[in-house]
Amino acid sequence: MTVRDEREPLDPRTTSLYDYALFRIGIEPEGRVPRRGHPLPEGPPPAPDRPHPTWERARAEVSAALAPLLADPDPVRAAEAVHRRAGELGMPLRTVRAHTARLDLPDEDAARATARHLTRTGSTAAAVGIGIALLIRLGEPEDVPVLKALGTLCGLSSVATAALDPLDRQAAALLVIRGRDRSELLTPLVDAIATGDAEAVRAALVAVPDDPRALLCARRIAEAADLDGLLRAHPGDPALLALAARLVHRMSRDLGRRAEILDYLPATNVYAYVLGQADRLPPGPELHELLLSIALDLHSGPAALLDWRPHRREALLGGLERLLAGPAWALRSGAPPGGEDPARAAERRRADWIRRTGRKPFAGTPATGPHPRWEVAVVHDAADSNSVETRILVDGLPLVPALFGKGPGLSPEYLVDGGGLRAGPEPREVQLAEAQCTEGCCGALYVTIRRDGDAVVWDGWRGAVGPQPPPYRFDAAAYDAELERAERDHSWCWPARRTARLISAGLRERPDLLGRWDLAPVWIHTDHREPHITVLRFVFSAPDGAEDPHGNPLRLYFDWHLPDDGSPPEDRAASALERIAESDPKGFARLQRGSSGLAAALGYAWGGSGQEA
Repeated sequence: MTVRDEREPLDPRTTSLYDYALFRIGIEPEGRVPRRGHPLPEGPPPAPDRPHPTWERARAEVSAALAPLLADPDPVRAAEAVHRRAGELGMPLRTVRAHTARLDLPDEDAARATARHLTRTGSTAAAVGIGIALLIRLGEPEDVPVLKALGTLCGLSSVATAALDPLDRQAAALLVIRGRDRSELLTPLVDAIATGDAEAVRAALVAVPDDPRALLCARRIAEAADLDGLLRAHPGDPALLALAARLVHRMSRDLGRRAEILDYLPATNVYAYVLGQADRLPPGPELHELLLSIALDLHSGPAALLDWRPHRREALLGGLERLLAGPAWALRSGAPPGGEDPARAAERRRADWIRRTGRKPFAGTPATGPHPRWEVAVVHDAADSNSVETRILVDGLPLVPALFGKGPGLSPEYLVDGGGLRAGPEPREVQLAEAQCTEGCCGALYVTIRRDGDAVVWDGWRGAVGPQPPPYRFDAAAYDAELERAERDHSWCWPARRTARLISAGLRERPDLLGRWDLAPVWIHTDHREPHITVLRFVFSAPDGAEDPHGNPLRLYFDWHLPDDGSPPEDRAASALERIAESDPKGFARLQRGSSGLAAALGYAWGGSGQEA
């Protein structure tokens, strides 16, 4: 980093934050930057002394305060005025920056000149942050060194990253990695990138551990290390290809936000390198699982939404299908039986998943045109074992990541088995997806489904991200046939999950089984961490309708765990339903949570099976 030209700070009593950042970088041993950035000389910004305004009110206040100043053709005078006003707004700095980046700027050249004066001479985080926020839209390559330096200061990293993204992806990526790498697993890679030695970067990149903590920012790792360039420079490198495969698969996961693969500019090139040279990878169950997961991503996941050249995606899938069908990639017969050894159990589950999933992404290109298709995807990796989602394809492309991107489609038990997607004579609103956190936090995606003559119509969208989606019209006969096909398709199910589905179906057909015990089903699925266990959760409500002091009904929740004992799911489901018919589940299921008073009154023990003696 070069020393800038000497300029007077806006406040002569202080040093500009840019000069301060250069100083801290210069004195830091080995050029390392703390994860949270260098502390600001002024200390943390003071908390606002007023209630947070609404989004609309904050936008109006920021616009009224700053827009007239940014139209001033004299950048020095404008910057001094912004510097004064920045401290008077009385709202969180991130709120001011968010609205500054969206300001209507009639004279962009004048605003750019003011932004540069603020970033180079501003002495407070509030004023400098406004300058950086303006450069998100107005920045040019000459601003990169200043943004890189300011991004090392506490509280300025995120806004500097946003300004750097369109100008220097590697610099932006390094800022993100520094802030997120709490485990310091990526420190060797960051140090190698700082040397500028491509061979050192390659060696550090392939050494990145297959650890969710390291791969949390997969896209930024690829951008910081120039993965696209390394693949071109090292064709056929098995270690690099395997690492690239892990990164693109991780980028395709929808972990409560827009899938990173959609913002990774060289994504289609990297997929082509990885899958076009996958025959260089050593065959084995772990890589088989990874490549098959990538095939699912391309077939029905967010990666299908990339800007593919015509037929390119289909060609890559076809090549991968031929490779995995070859003898070198065939699963060894006699997968290890289940047991107490976690490694053997994981290997068995991996083999079972490969057998169940093997044909799904290669069963033909999803139909194009106004035809719906429902596909059940079982995501299987170390970070999220056996997460199940319903993928809705329209015009051959996945609908949920295109319209929502905050969480996957809901489970097939709800959308398919439960008749959630059925179209009746009356319009009905259906939830298709929910944010990974919760609906109350970040929303959910809803659509209204109605039958209109010989068509099924999806419209009345609610919760979509971006412009309001258009109505979708499907041929009713084709729609019903596809839904019936999905209802019959149990190929994705493993035994414990099939047991859960059969028990759910039995309880829907015979609601009196639980009703006679004053119970209702809450959740019948498989345990997330131990997918070989079927879990039934029931709720019991106080018979007299009693409520707690807050007006909530008094309830008790019971869990019944059914491990996979190797018997057919049909037999286990029938046995479970028979036991429910003959005896009260409250006597053998475990009390997990609910009203302490109600439990004590009825003699139930927490975490125990049945009533206390």
